[in-house]
Parts: sequence; structure tokens; C-alpha cells
Amino acid sequence: MEIIKTLPVYKDYIWGGTKLKSLWNKNSEKDIIAESWELSLHKDGVCRADGGKYSGRFLDQIITPEMIGENNSLSRFPILIKLIDARQNLSVQVHPDDAYALKNENDYGKTEMWYIADAEEGGGIYLGFKENITKQIFINALKENAVEKLLNFVPVKKGDSFLISAGQIHAICKGVTICEIQQNSNVTYRVYDYNRTDASGNKRELHTQKALEVLNFNKYKAPKNYGGNILAKCKYFTVKKYSVSGSINFYCGSASFNSVLVLEGSGEIKGRSFNKGDTFFIPAGLGQYNICGNAEILLVSI
Repeated sequence: MEIIKTLPVYKDYIWGGTKLKSLWNKNSEKDIIAESWELSLHKDGVCRADGGKYSGRFLDQIITPEMIGENNSLSRFPILIKLIDARQNLSVQVHPDDAYALKNENDYGKTEMWYIADAEEGGGIYLGFKENITKQIFINALKENAVEKLLNFVPVKKGDSFLISAGQIHAICKGVTICEIQQNSNVTYRVYDYNRTDASGNKRELHTQKALEVLNFNKYKAPKNYGGNILAKCKYFTVKKYSVSGSINFYCGSASFNSVLVLEGSGEIKGRSFNKGDTFFIPAGLGQYNICGNAEILLVSI
């Protein structure tokens, strides 16, 4: 049993930039990289193994239920991890919960966590509403192109983190780079896209009716602070941050795999070298493994 370094899948959406190339060591023929899918077994973009005995093979051909671990109750891999570079604002959007998505999309919903990997001066996110509103107030704002006036703008800085539950309206704003840990789902309902158009002059599709059925119209309330190195904890995933200076031993038992994403620095993990932007899958049951060097990492498990 060995750890797997992943080869990302790249997405070049219209709002993306070049920071993932210049600052995160991502190699792509695309002019821009909006998203780098770091650990994905989703049908819209399956990662491959980078080196080792599985080199070049797609992860969905490698990873078995035993490698995912006993905590996974789903019939598929449970999470998806991304790096996102917002050169421009992302659309204002919302994700459904599992019940709605399974009924209407034949897919799971999406609760997600954002770690702010970098933010330009004045950078921020939209997260929830400023005040409790009604569905009709929101509909009126859509008609008047005044959605942003209702949204809660949160200034952000490197190191901040946010848990975003299904039903919570949100958008990443320009100048922000994030690491996103989410349920393994690609169901997104766009409700507002600033009236922008693509190179052909077409506006992107909106999903207003479905969004209205799943939106939480209450004032945003920040989730609890877990303290210590725990950034987020929910039934779908747990995210911890570690600063490595020298050497740290970790343990990956049979309950869950680990995933390690390198935020800063360099070093080795179980003998394999890493640099900023690298992501590794550690199979459940591997046991003890060592990370050494000088680095900051996110460790994800379920």
C-alpha cells in the first residue's frame, strides 16, 4: 500500500486567472486556470496518479472502498478538493442539500469549506444575507439587478476559513485564491452573474427557480470555532491545518483515508518530495506516515 500523488484536472472558466500557474506550480496548456481539481473522482474530472506504481492511471481505477475507509457510507468517493483562483467575481450561487439533489438531480448536494489561501487587498467573499429576508424580497432584487445589496460581504485574509452549508448563498470575489473541500458533487445553482457575457456575447445559464426552492433566506450566522488546528468539521469531512517544521508523524487508520494539500513550503511525505500546490491521497489502513520539511498543509479526512 502506498500514498498517491495526484495529477489535477484543470477548468478554464471565464472568471479564472493565472495565479495557479505562477504561484502554485500548476502546468496547463490553458491560458487561464480557474480551478485545479486536486483530488477528484467525479465524472466531470477524474484525477490521475503522478508517479509511483499507479502512475498515469485514473484514481477511480485505483481507489477501492477499503482505501476510502469505514467512515464512508456512500457508494462513491465522498469528497472533492479544489484550488480556485478568482481573477473576477464568481457567480452568486447556492447548492442544494442531499435530499433535494437526490430527488431532482440524481446526485448529492454540496456542503463545502473554504480556506483562504491568498487574498489581494480589499478581497472578500459574499456569504449569506445581511438580514433575514423573504423569498419575494429576493425575487424583487433579482428583477432590479440589486442582489448584491442584500448579500453579506466578508473581507478576508490569508488563513481565514469558512464552512458553507447547503442552502447558503455565496460567491468568491475577485482577488481571492481558495482551497475548497466539498462533497463530491458538481450541482450548482447560479442566481446572479453580474449580467456578464462570454466571448460570443452569451450570458451564462441561471437556475433561478431551483435556487429559490433551496435558499436559506435567514441572516448569515458564522459557524462555531472549533479551536486548535481544526478548521472545519461536519458529517461530510474534517479539515485540519498543520505547520511542519522538522518532522511530524501522522496515523491513517482503517476509518478514513487522509488527503494532504501543501499550502506553503517543501519537504517529503513518506519519502516522496513535495512542493507548494501538491496533493496526496493516503489510503485508509496505511498506518503511520511521516511528513518532514518546512511547510503548511491541510489534512482532510471523513
